[in-house]
Amino acid sequence: MADEQGKEPVAASAPLPIGVLLAHHAQNDPARPAVTFEDVTVTYGALDARSNRKARQLAALGVNEGDVVTIALPNGLAFYETVFAIWKLGATPSVVSAKLPAAELRAIVELARPRLVVGEAAVRLEGWSFLCAGDEPTADVSAAPLPTRIAPRWKIMTSGGSTGRPKLIVDNQPGVYDPAMVALNRSPGETTLNPGPLYHNSPFAFSMRALFTGGHVVEMGRFDALRALQLIGRHKVSWVNLVPTMMSRIWKLPAEERDAFDLSSLKTVFHMASVCPAWLKQAWIEWLGAEKIFEIYGGTEVMGMTLITGSEWLAHRGSVGKVMPGYQMRILDEDGRVCRPGEVGGIYFLPDAGRSSTYRYIGAEAKASGDWETYGDLGHVDEDGYLYIADRRTDMIISGGANIFPAEVEAALEQHPDVRSAIVIGLPDADLGHRTHAIVQVAKDACDGADADALRAFLADRLVRYKIPRTFEFCTEHLRDDAGKARRSQLRETRLANA
Repeated sequence: MADEQGKEPVAASAPLPIGVLLAHHAQNDPARPAVTFEDVTVTYGALDARSNRKARQLAALGVNEGDVVTIALPNGLAFYETVFAIWKLGATPSVVSAKLPAAELRAIVELARPRLVVGEAAVRLEGWSFLCAGDEPTADVSAAPLPTRIAPRWKIMTSGGSTGRPKLIVDNQPGVYDPAMVALNRSPGETTLNPGPLYHNSPFAFSMRALFTGGHVVEMGRFDALRALQLIGRHKVSWVNLVPTMMSRIWKLPAEERDAFDLSSLKTVFHMASVCPAWLKQAWIEWLGAEKIFEIYGGTEVMGMTLITGSEWLAHRGSVGKVMPGYQMRILDEDGRVCRPGEVGGIYFLPDAGRSSTYRYIGAEAKASGDWETYGDLGHVDEDGYLYIADRRTDMIISGGANIFPAEVEAALEQHPDVRSAIVIGLPDADLGHRTHAIVQVAKDACDGADADALRAFLADRLVRYKIPRTFEFCTEHLRDDAGKARRSQLRETRLANA
């Protein structure tokens, strides 16, 4: 088990190629559950055999060691089978959403230059070798083990496609993993719930590492608050990674539904991806206990991370923790000078192994100050070195000369019992430069009666006057996806176009 700073323990065995890890765990117990999806459980022995057959199918289509394969599949058993098949061939999966528009997918594929694209028929791209989802290997394809190969890079994830030019984030770690190596309060063989889309880094990495270490992954497919609690109780889930959007949806269930399930097996709830409102985190700590709640701040690039336990958070309310071992952190102003405690600046990291040791971009350049790189967020540290996030630099609104951080306004809005979610953006204003505009999701039966003045009165007790949105609009559609991500720039551009 990891210590409170998330440091990984000394490995008890040697790293193995990740393509052989299913067979490694099946060797002693082939009937051990590997993945459960829609009430179907596939064992380690069966998943290993199925991915061997899939690997031979991919090889027949030209996939070789060192190649890239783009996966545009939804969460499900076929996804897990395909990604392990790619690793068995020594190739690297480039993971994208199965719902990408053709133009967006093509832009990513032209960066990745894959040997093969695997996806639904609707995303077939002219000029690229393609395997349609559902096309199974023929009956004569062998399930026997394949020659051992190692992918030069274990994954390629995508970012930025929703806001402009996409970029690929290539993980510099080769395709090997120690099956005894666990971290982040997780033990070998634990049962993990995956509620998030596998084309996002955290759900992908945590789910795959659960399988690397012999764990059981309960795959949701698509997040639903009530069903998440049902699955935790039914499968005795002990570890789950959530985003604040999911936490909010669970917390806003009726109390009788939220408390109807046995969650005693749950020992670890990690959350990340966006700033968690303090009121929501406090509620979860009071519900499940501070010892079960953990938070990480970081990114797909893994250029640096911070971690905080629930107990630490109670003493440093609102913080996302201290920098984890293996990294250094600085808060820098616009001139590259180190900020004093309490002073907001850009958050920069440097891995102990050196700049860009953990990743490389395709299609973008890193934001850096010398060797120090940033995810693009603003924040400050306190006297004890605990980090507090302000917002993303690109999302900050300057209105009448004042800096307004949308995350703070959104957190206040989401305390209202009728608000399901909120996105705050800046729109042009002749007087102020930009005005704060709130897009608010409410229940379908509450949309007609939604009252902007009532929300302003509600916010008056929580925010200084200049931070209260000048304008509101109401909707019933989800504003964030199941990974807690919002297409903020697209929302803004749509409103500018309609103005």
